[in-house]
Amino acid sequence: MVLDLVVIGTAITLGPLHNSAFILLLSANRGLLKGLVFVLTWLAELVVVVAGVLALTGGDPPSRHSSPSTTALAIKLAVGVALVVYGEHRRRRKVTRSRGTPKWLAQLDRVSAWTAAGLAILLQPWAMVAAGGATVLQADLSSTASFVALTGYFLLATASLLAMELYATFAPTKAHAELGRLRTAIDEHQDQAIVILSLLLGLWLVAESTYELVT
Repeated sequence: MVLDLVVIGTAITLGPLHNSAFILLLSANRGLLKGLVFVLTWLAELVVVVAGVLALTGGDPPSRHSSPSTTALAIKLAVGVALVVYGEHRRRRKVTRSRGTPKWLAQLDRVSAWTAAGLAILLQPWAMVAAGGATVLQADLSSTASFVALTGYFLLATASLLAMELYATFAPTKAHAELGRLRTAIDEHQDQAIVILSLLLGLWLVAESTYELVT
């Protein structure tokens, strides 16, 4: 479970679209507040999904090859296949450079804090979050290691947003310039990043869940 959560959390935090949008939010009027709302909403979504899964299991992981365990693996396999198909579709388009920031993202300097919360919901990579939720089915709440693993998952999946929010808080002038350059780099390589993340995570989920299903 721990390794799966590390892989999934890393893929979530590296997603280019939400990171680019977050940088634009930070550069807006009252950007720190809007960024904080985005981060808290993003984190709350992860917590709600995990809490929902733990409520179903009662914190007691189902036995191997039981119906719930098999269903969770099937979900991870389906997500993995979907990510591979999506990543391969993007790859075959042979996009060598980004088409630039979408118009709706370029208008984030005028959004409200409530809209920032809505964006966190919209931009959350829900397929990856679903894979994380299926993995959490194995969590044992009687084990300290499970609490540490879940806390690490939450922090890792939010790490890029937290880092940028803190950077903009404590070094606003430097952060404005550095994050602006980072957003440009993200926009220029957005398609490539999506392809790599989708294929790598998809192949990992397919291989790991297939192995668990057949052994």
